[in-house]
Amino acid sequence: MPKPIAVALCITVLVTTTGRAEFKVGTAMRVITPDPLLPISGGMGPTSPAREKRGDLTARAVVFEHDRVRVAVVGVDVLGFPSVLCDRARALVPRIPAENVLIASTHTHSAPDCYAFPDGRGGHTGDLDYMNHVCREIAEAVNEALDGLRPAHIRVATGEVEGKVAYNYYAPDLYDRRASVIQAVTPTGETIATLVNYAVHPEVLGPGAGILSPDLAGPLYERIEATVGGRAVFINGALGGMVTADNRDLDRPSDGLRARWHDERTWDECLRIGHTLADEALRIIADAPVQHDPALLCEAVDVTFPVESDLIWAVVVHSPLKYPHNDDRSVTTRVNLVNVGNAQILTIPGEALPNIGFYLKRKMRGEHNLLFGLTNDAFGYILTEVDFDSFPRYEYISRTSLGERTGSIFIREALQLVERCPPAKP
Repeated sequence: MPKPIAVALCITVLVTTTGRAEFKVGTAMRVITPDPLLPISGGMGPTSPAREKRGDLTARAVVFEHDRVRVAVVGVDVLGFPSVLCDRARALVPRIPAENVLIASTHTHSAPDCYAFPDGRGGHTGDLDYMNHVCREIAEAVNEALDGLRPAHIRVATGEVEGKVAYNYYAPDLYDRRASVIQAVTPTGETIATLVNYAVHPEVLGPGAGILSPDLAGPLYERIEATVGGRAVFINGALGGMVTADNRDLDRPSDGLRARWHDERTWDECLRIGHTLADEALRIIADAPVQHDPALLCEAVDVTFPVESDLIWAVVVHSPLKYPHNDDRSVTTRVNLVNVGNAQILTIPGEALPNIGFYLKRKMRGEHNLLFGLTNDAFGYILTEVDFDSFPRYEYISRTSLGERTGSIFIREALQLVERCPPAKP
């Protein structure tokens, strides 16, 4: 081969190699603790006064970038963050397509109302200025994460969480013990971000304690960041019906026949549960192999649900947030599917019951399947016809659900999305 051609071939190979899109990750955090403190919301109904705070409420963003695809994941320490607020935040992030910005609430029951629930007297239980402030802080976190993008690898692992962390209040053993962890590291091994996906209500304290707090998520963040560095993010899973923090005092049953116990609603218990979950997440991810060039894909579909609940419809129609809704008494929301490396992620616009979570994870196509609950929207409980209003303990979650068809519609649309978007082969 003549020498000039050989040189040209070498130059071509060099350009192709160096021009290859790098996988990058950036992260940032903003404190969203109101000052002065605002009343605490644990759901629809009256709020509770906040007398003190433990830890700060935060918005924590992680941005993934690869081959011109950008995806932002944001965890926000509030009870729920509806789509009307998500869209306000997304409008302030022009460098990422709106449908690629996933905003999830951690579902702490010790934060201000971000639903603006009607109070039945012509008012509502929220602070609209605070909600706008949270939207701006979310956008600032995402934009800072974009500015801080740097070359990265990821590690992904799934394993059962050991210890007294979660249980199902309605049926103690009916919950998903698995946590999935996505950790981004620099090429030299420095931790950039650790994302923990686990289904549990952060309600160790509960609104009645009068403490404004991220609840168990706060100690989790602090423990992970103190141990491995980087930014910690907590994204909830299929936590409905009623997968909650295991703060039971097992030596003090309140109703032995119905498997009920007195609870420990203390900050020390928050520390114990948050630290245990953090330690378990780090144990699970410790030996996971590094993925040097993970593929990244993000797809979205709009899903429409009928609103059969008069209670939920009243919130949709009468909240000053002006929730978007359809003339046929339905609402439309976004469901995302993200493939990153060997992980597949589905978003849930509310609190899906654990059996829905088990089924979806079994049908998903990643080596590690993650469910991001209360993401892009927060439409209450999601359950299927066979569970809806099926026994006394399900009365509350049925009443605060869009309706009995919500779960079946969501499963159908989510699995169609899964079929359209298989993960890339390694």
